[in-house]
Amino acid sequence: MTGAAEQRRTRATGRGSITVENDENEKTVIVMPAFNAAKTLQSTLDEIPPGIADRIILVDDGSRDGTAELAASLELIVVAHPHNAGYGANQKTCYMEALRDGAGVVVMLHPDGQYDPAILGKMVEVIRSGRADVVLGSRFLSPGGARAGGMPWWKRIANHFLTACENAALGLGLSEYHTGYRAYSRRFLTTVPFLRNANDFVFDTQILTQAASFGFTVAEIPVRTRYFADASSVNFRVSLIYGLKTLWTLVRYRLHRAGLRSRRYSR
Repeated sequence: MTGAAEQRRTRATGRGSITVENDENEKTVIVMPAFNAAKTLQSTLDEIPPGIADRIILVDDGSRDGTAELAASLELIVVAHPHNAGYGANQKTCYMEALRDGAGVVVMLHPDGQYDPAILGKMVEVIRSGRADVVLGSRFLSPGGARAGGMPWWKRIANHFLTACENAALGLGLSEYHTGYRAYSRRFLTTVPFLRNANDFVFDTQILTQAASFGFTVAEIPVRTRYFADASSVNFRVSLIYGLKTLWTLVRYRLHRAGLRSRRYSR
């Protein structure tokens, strides 16, 4: 952990230290799961609307490009994994650190600049108002949004197919389950056993099946995205493995509902 103990005594936001009047459970904490994000971190921070976050926590998953050092120099709270543990493992650390910090709302924003930070306020407001405990930034809620953002055609097709399967299994009626832009309430993160989820990309699917299993409301907000050379993206092989694991997660969820219990959906 790089300077976390010292920086927790201030209100580190990525824009300097500020005084915040919020109660502990009113804090909004942005978490950034990072891997080799040194080229895009500063520009992502620059696009975060002022006054949104009481804290920004970056969890570095074994980067080799100085991401952790850069984040510390930008006054973020930094937690550094000693080795690459996986995207799901990174998220687990993100959420545990945010909860320890007293977050009432936790927003996951990738530091690679792919997702537009401009909607952060809307995502937080949905949770603060009590309309939902999970908010997703959807690339498909606005017609043509994913194509306009540069998402490859094969990813669009795979996303539509998996989303149709997930809506059939979970009944949430979402336009997309595979966005990396998400906000959660403290109540949600302290209820679902997300630490039992996988350490890889299928964590994202598993936590939404937990939302369905525990009866939480999931809302969506349209988001613009940018696909470019320095934005993180998984290749076809990793995407295929992720898709197969997603389908198995849905089967396992339905088996749980049928009586073959899984600890993933139990307190």
